[in-house]
Amino acid sequence: MKVIVHGGAGSAPDEPEPRQEVLDEAAQTGAAESSVVDAVEAAVHVLESAPRFNAGVGGAVQSDGAIRTDAGLMTGDREAGAACSMPGVEHAVSAARVVMEETPHVLVSGDRAVELAADFGVETGADLWSEDTRERWADLDSKPTGTPREHLDWLTEKFGGSPESASEESDENPKDHDTVGAVAYDSETDEFAAATSTGGRWLALAGRVGDVPQIGSGFFAAPAGAASATGAGEDIAKATLTRRAVRHLESGYEAQAAADRAIEEFAELTGSSAGVILLDGDGNAGSAFNSEAMQTAVSSRSATE
Repeated sequence: MKVIVHGGAGSAPDEPEPRQEVLDEAAQTGAAESSVVDAVEAAVHVLESAPRFNAGVGGAVQSDGAIRTDAGLMTGDREAGAACSMPGVEHAVSAARVVMEETPHVLVSGDRAVELAADFGVETGADLWSEDTRERWADLDSKPTGTPREHLDWLTEKFGGSPESASEESDENPKDHDTVGAVAYDSETDEFAAATSTGGRWLALAGRVGDVPQIGSGFFAAPAGAASATGAGEDIAKATLTRRAVRHLESGYEAQAAADRAIEEFAELTGSSAGVILLDGDGNAGSAFNSEAMQTAVSSRSATE
């Protein structure tokens, strides 16, 4: 079993060492599992429970003051599930697994996704606020009220340009793009899985859903390999970044070359920033980003261990 994880692509973190320790723990936790789905779920669980990352506990706050989580999971035989816009769900990746394994669908959203997850044993009603997010929300000099149109007007007035400009605050708050993800490959069974989880964008319009739960954007897996992405969500979705990266594996690129090429194309297409991690069928790991930083970790376990 081999696992690679990421902790988001964005500004350089103030304290990279403690974050790296959590990433190392996540990769090792995943590599200790016996199936690729268990591996990516276990790895992402570690990251969702760490307030240093923008997933699960410590996720970004939307314009109405709520934290909503999204996740997607896919295997190399193209089984997939995703869940999004879920208040109170720390382990969004487990909700995505429920959708994949227990329903005929690939994406369930909102309160119904929360109810579905709870029905299959996923903990709901969790307090997703961290000390950092409470302070940031409390420190806002004003907060949006009223209708969605009024929220949009507030976002435009506060940040300038479009509501998406709220993400520009990430220059001062590196956590804003700290989506997490994991990719696993079992060389004994030749199986892949990829999973990505996020709290979204800081002060995004309430109900906003980005790339993370969209197949081929935030996550993708196929017989040739699997990928997880992070960064500017709307642009990742428009460029279908993970599908693009895996397509390069299918064309014969090794993992690192595929990651590099996918990010090059993404930058050319969008002018935006993102990162991607990959594993290929030879067990090679690849990672690339065009943001200031993206921390990753890799761990493996042999069948005899």
